[in-house]
Amino acid sequence: MTKSFYRAALVLGLLSAIGPFAIDMYLPALPSIGQSLGASMGAVQASLMAFFISLGIGQIVYGPVSDMVGRKAPLYFGLLLFAVGSIGCALAPDIHTLVVLRFIQGLGACAGMVVPRAIVRDLHTGHDAARLMSLLMLVFSVSPILAPLAGSLLIESFGWRSVFWAVTVAAAAGLLLVGFTLPETRPPEQRVDSSFGSAIKAYGVLLRDRHFMGLVFIGAFGISSFFAYLANSSFVLIDHYGLTPRQYSIAFAVNAASFIGVSQFTGKLAARFGLVPIVKVAVTGYAAVMALLLVVNLAGIERLDVMIALLLVGYGFLGLVVPTTAVLALEEHGAIAGTASALMGTLQFVTGAVVMATVGVFADGTALPMVAGIAGCALLAYAMARGTLGGARATPVATPR
Repeated sequence: MTKSFYRAALVLGLLSAIGPFAIDMYLPALPSIGQSLGASMGAVQASLMAFFISLGIGQIVYGPVSDMVGRKAPLYFGLLLFAVGSIGCALAPDIHTLVVLRFIQGLGACAGMVVPRAIVRDLHTGHDAARLMSLLMLVFSVSPILAPLAGSLLIESFGWRSVFWAVTVAAAAGLLLVGFTLPETRPPEQRVDSSFGSAIKAYGVLLRDRHFMGLVFIGAFGISSFFAYLANSSFVLIDHYGLTPRQYSIAFAVNAASFIGVSQFTGKLAARFGLVPIVKVAVTGYAAVMALLLVVNLAGIERLDVMIALLLVGYGFLGLVVPTTAVLALEEHGAIAGTASALMGTLQFVTGAVVMATVGVFADGTALPMVAGIAGCALLAYAMARGTLGGARATPVATPR
């Protein structure tokens, strides 16, 4: 692989990580935000859910726009909006204002989620795309490893508002990356047939494509299991199990490291076995481990080390599922990669928001509602894989076109 290949992975990964950084640095602060602003657990979680909802909704617009005007302009706009929202969050006087500003912040952050995936499809297909996507995820996944720890250190030293000043600086760094290191991968001649009318038609084509939708929802339920963990783990591990914010950050990073480490085998495994067999094996392992976690919890075994160990293995399998399903979903839609990436991201984040809200209804401070949400998502991902990857179009993709 050339230097440009690794440089693209680094830049796209960093851009993709800016939004998640605003989530992961924020997690250790959730209990202290509630205390500082006099807000309930549900109200504080609403600020997180607002961010997820806007991440999903905004992608519907950014994707087609990136097909029409190129990839860089939407990134500039999104990063600027994210910075404005972050400054507002840092100054928010109450929980209601924070929820609104988190929504605005998410509308900016979603540009960094949808456009890099489209750029991957602009540059590569097949196992080369899977390799680039996994490398992008390696950089992207620095966020769930380092961000909670960095967030806890900032919170301990300067309070929860410092988290938002930190992500404002990250947005400024992202603008510099786009301006000086990222080439335009959607040249003008490829934008001729792109318009809002064509985007609406493209969304119609994608929504009727059962293979595309199946792959999207395999990834959506997989990612949603992680979202359920994101929204509830700080309350469960800090309030229920008694961890400090720093200890929580380390526990959270362990599971993220599993996801990242295993995902790096995607390219090599895809070249040898094809993407579809990888998804089938990985989603089976992922569902089995998360179902076991639920059974163990229902049996009254609430040991923290057992839960972390099973999540470690389960999210390792998920590290193979997410990049491979994304590549397979975009494989046949290169001409509308931005639109396809947008619909994928929207459906995944909206699904995640619904899962978080559902788990939040049953949240009681114990691990069971969170674990049930995680296991339920894993089993739904397995069911979608069984229904999607058994037909003629499920042939392994391993050779770039």
